Amino acid sequence: MTLIKSISGIRGTIGGKAGQGLTPPDILKFTAAFGKWMLSKTNNPKIVIGRDARISGTMVNNLVTGTLQSLGIEVIDLGLSTTPTVEIAVHLEHAGGGIILTASHNPKEWNALKLLNHRGEFISDADGKEVLQLAEQEFDYVNVDQLGAVYYKDNYVQQHIDMILDLPLVDREAIKAANFSIVVDAVNSSGGIFVPQLLKALGVNQVYELFCEPNGHFPHNPEPLAEHLTELSALVVEKKAHLGIAVDPDVDRLCFVCEDGQMFGEEYTLVAVADYILQHQPGATVSNLSSTRALRDITRNAGESYFASAVGEVNVVNLMKEKNAVIGGEGNGGIIYPELHYGRDALVGIALFLTHLAKKKITISALRKSYPAYYMSKNKITLSASQSIDDILEQLKNKYQHEDCNTIDGLKIDFEDQWVHLRKSNTEPIIRVYAEATSEEAAEAIAHQIIEDVKALS
Repeated sequence: MTLIKSISGIRGTIGGKAGQGLTPPDILKFTAAFGKWMLSKTNNPKIVIGRDARISGTMVNNLVTGTLQSLGIEVIDLGLSTTPTVEIAVHLEHAGGGIILTASHNPKEWNALKLLNHRGEFISDADGKEVLQLAEQEFDYVNVDQLGAVYYKDNYVQQHIDMILDLPLVDREAIKAANFSIVVDAVNSSGGIFVPQLLKALGVNQVYELFCEPNGHFPHNPEPLAEHLTELSALVVEKKAHLGIAVDPDVDRLCFVCEDGQMFGEEYTLVAVADYILQHQPGATVSNLSSTRALRDITRNAGESYFASAVGEVNVVNLMKEKNAVIGGEGNGGIIYPELHYGRDALVGIALFLTHLAKKKITISALRKSYPAYYMSKNKITLSASQSIDDILEQLKNKYQHEDCNTIDGLKIDFEDQWVHLRKSNTEPIIRVYAEATSEEAAEAIAHQIIEDVKALS
């Protein structure tokens, strides 16, 4: 059993002993802490909640709802929903915050409480630390006459879709004219309802549904990576579809499959959408330090500025606001389009991507080939408890001091035609090593070189 308490939320496996998994006492404890924190910051006794289709979702939902009521907080329950939809609803409901019940791409035995502020954005590092501190304290609950009410609203996904359709850069007529046939793999979670609903609203001609029953029984690892999407790739080819779409259980990550069954590459989801946005909406772009260099390339080719943030959605959002970016996100298929809201959103990503593809009038594989070709290698180094990760990174920085080194999040070393990013894990004694180059061999080689450097230092 595992329970991970971090600034962005509480994540764990269902069952086991309190404090060792995501058990009812842990759910109550951290929900109450967040409720108290929200009341102290906003004096606004209203929270929006929503969940993905995990088997444990209803159980966690009931515990969260009752706890919030016991604090005198009004609960707006969206039921089965998506992470970006809850984010939008917090803003539209003028709520003090939000809680999304999802463990994102983690397997079915996991669930989590993702915590949102009054803007419908993930809480900051400082706010997260306050919530964790509050969780260790005791406080009073309201009496029976002050219990919070619960309101059930199941119309927000349609509102979300309507807002997407109203965006100036979403062209429903172009999509309809393209006569697309698309296969959707929603890993039997809430995307199984909402992605086909969006595609039909956009005028997509034919939608083939694969694993779209929202029962929480994930038919494969729910992280939308190539090795988990073999059935989607096969069905795209079998149906002679134009493309395939895969989302994670809470619909904030997005990746595509080409007409030949090959992966478009989740790193390139943001690249393609940004390419389209920059043609019509000049401005800066932002991704995190571990995302592909291709975004920087296409941004500079458009005469605009690219900026890199520390890893984590809240860091990307903060830098986007600072630089007034027109598009941003993360290389894991996370699209953040400020015209709609500041949060990763697979639904708006789908609409913008399909508009771009429809207007280009080329195959999705041809679109992929139009972008700079980079290849990524992802590795990790396990350290002993006595080894200092910070010392190792400092020594590496000194070794590569003549290269472009960035230390805002671990250590990123930018070479002329490749880069390596080393980050320490918050939960394990490991260093994650991401490398990117213009060939698979070069990416593996530079990653191996840095790993050997670390071993020599330690």
